Amino acid sequence: MSIELDKPDRQQAIESIQRYFTENMEAPIGNMTAGALLNFFLQEIGPCIYNKAVADARARMQARLDDVEFEVQEDVFTYWRKFEKARNKKG
Repeated sequence: MSIELDKPDRQQAIESIQRYFTENMEAPIGNMTAGALLNFFLQEIGPCIYNKAVADARARMQARLDDVEFEVQEDVFTYWRKFEKARNKKG
């Protein structure tokens, strides 16, 4: 599965890569080189980040489902307990 960015995000990512090179490297890079570097990262590293995000989201959702199960769980077979409690109070 390839990770695609929409056009505005892709352009902003390319500009950010160019700025990083301008401020932190010996030589700036051009638009095409930054785009190629972005493509490399999306193809090579992007799936790792994506898979981690999916796993994190799944864990959070599972934790919420566990909470829901606890919160809405009802006691079973309670009909006779009402009568036993009433009898114990009388006797």
